[in-house]
Amino acid sequence: MASHNDTGRKGEDLAAAYLAAKGLQLLHRNWRHARAEVDIVALDGRTLVLVEVKTRSSARFGQPQEFVSSKKQRFLAEAASCYMEQFGYNWQVRFDIISVLMPKNGECQVTHFEDAFFPEWGGGV
Repeated sequence: MASHNDTGRKGEDLAAAYLAAKGLQLLHRNWRHARAEVDIVALDGRTLVLVEVKTRSSARFGQPQEFVSSKKQRFLAEAASCYMEQFGYNWQVRFDIISVLMPKNGECQVTHFEDAFFPEWGGGV
């Protein structure tokens, strides 16, 4: 496995542990629908939370959360709609981003952005 894949997997593991420690119920990891993959699907009370995890080894080229494009947001909205239909979920939904900085010689930094974006629903992707 390429080192960037290892970094991404470790970041997702840290994010999942962080959310579980905050009391969220983890439902799925790496849930896929068509072209979209949702890194983490969780429940925060009765709110469905779709989490995009961005992990980088440095912030040299920008903070990890800055790399969640509008295209990715649309894919996540599409995935959320399909998830809710597939699992019969009919309540609130929230889109979060977890930014993980994993410097090679330093302490990992996990930052959680709750309700980070609200993508446009509808239209093609």
